[in-house]
Amino acid sequence: MRIWSIHPEYLDTKALVAVWRETLLAKHVLEDKTNGYKNHPQLIRFRSSEKPIDSINYYLQYVYEEALTRGYNFDKQKIGVFSEVLKLPVTTGQVKYESEHLLKKLFLRDKAKYELLKNNIEFHLHPLFELKNGNIEVWEKQIVTVDKK
Repeated sequence: MRIWSIHPEYLDTKALVAVWRETLLAKHVLEDKTNGYKNHPQLIRFRSSEKPIDSINYYLQYVYEEALTRGYNFDKQKIGVFSEVLKLPVTTGQVKYESEHLLKKLFLRDKAKYELLKNNIEFHLHPLFELKNGNIEVWEKQIVTVDKK
């Protein structure tokens, strides 16, 4: 499960569809509507919110809006209502990790988008998040790549 901290505008089609699906799954976990993924590390930041369901619905709203701008047909009815939510913190190290992770995926899946973003120094955040200094988040499951020489 990958719930990106960076803005959905940077995601390729595959990542945008995946984040929609995976965030809906996370929402079901938070609503106690499924038995799977209850202890998934990505849920830590939503559970730490004052209003976890509102926060995840707010997150989904921006994914939905990005999908609309691309002409995709995501089901808005799957987003619940939400009131004003407080921004959730995300560390500079986490954003750097996610940006690099996305660029690696884009290099393999979407060369045009990779070329467009490869020199991006700063990726905007999803509006739910607020940047703070720090290392990669403790809940992040880092993917280690092995150099095959």
